[in-house]
Amino acid sequence: MHTELFQAMAQSIIDGDPDAAAQLAEEAIEKGIDPLTAINQGYVLGVNFVGDQFSCGNAFLPELVMAGEAMKAAVAILEPEMQRRGSSRQMLGKVVLATVQGDIHEIGKSLVGTMLSAAGFQVFDLGVDVAVPKIVGKAREVDADIVALSALLTTTMVRQRDVIEALDDLGLRPKVKVMVGGAPVTSEWVAEIGADGYSEDAIGAVEIAKRLVGAG
Repeated sequence: MHTELFQAMAQSIIDGDPDAAAQLAEEAIEKGIDPLTAINQGYVLGVNFVGDQFSCGNAFLPELVMAGEAMKAAVAILEPEMQRRGSSRQMLGKVVLATVQGDIHEIGKSLVGTMLSAAGFQVFDLGVDVAVPKIVGKAREVDADIVALSALLTTTMVRQRDVIEALDDLGLRPKVKVMVGGAPVTSEWVAEIGADGYSEDAIGAVEIAKRLVGAG
């Protein structure tokens, strides 16, 4: 059921085509398809494909960025419908989300933000290349439950540690939990910097976030 539509959604991400991605999202809403189903069974497959291609060197940063733009276009259409359907949902917690300074990796972070919003978290997405003081300041301002940090490069991973140390200095830990993610992140790194959890994908990130706020 709706297999062709889901395949077209995935393809719109692979092609980096925001117009097609948005149009297909509108089509899904017209057909009464649950927005989360459209994301998980359609767009995410495209995101994963581009991510895999990037990991093995068959796709490059411009393709990754275009796929991210297409994903954002789809989410912009689907999000109001998600909120409409889930208007009575309880908010699970507040998440400040960012790709750390020096890193412009967008696609994974955006997907995590989308999934967390869909699961019932209030997400404050600060974007990419975000300095430590801005992340920590936002966490304090909104009284965040979780700070989620993405890094795609081994050279920028150290910023994840910097954020944790800055939160410590302000006395915001351990109340504010820290999730980290990105290709070079390992469980050893998580233990070394004292983070509270990490996930290799957006679906797993939601499970970890729920666990960290006691809703998992």
